[in-house]
Amino acid sequence: MKKTVFIILLIATVVTSCKNTEKKEVIDVSGLYSNTWVKEIELNNDNKWQANSETNEGVLKMQNSIKTQPTNTLVEYFALVEQLNVDKNYVIKNCTMKGDSHDNLHVWLLPLIAKIDALSEAKTIEDAAKLKQSIKENMNAYFDYFE
Repeated sequence: MKKTVFIILLIATVVTSCKNTEKKEVIDVSGLYSNTWVKEIELNNDNKWQANSETNEGVLKMQNSIKTQPTNTLVEYFALVEQLNVDKNYVIKNCTMKGDSHDNLHVWLLPLIAKIDALSEAKTIEDAAKLKQSIKENMNAYFDYFE
């Protein structure tokens, strides 16, 4: 219950911190290991959405962090969480996107935030590894929808 309340508060903080958010996003916490968000995201008339360069840069930083940070122990997974949060916060802070591109960014970003948060609370290496894989898939799919 505490985790659900925390995730809801985290989402509320992200939604209110981003500019011009018109839709209310809800995260399916039971689907943290999957990427069900792909059912909700849309393309821009079969084209990728134009993202601001800082958003693209932040996603590349997250991808680099996931590739380079060792994750052999829970301590190392928690260090990865710290770096991913730095990278993710860079994206949020520098977001200048508006309209439909911004709304679709949230479809991609909010599940990622929930996964990073869940990774910070992983109790086993097995759970941490599954969450890391889901985070990696989430991040790698970014460039399927944004350029």
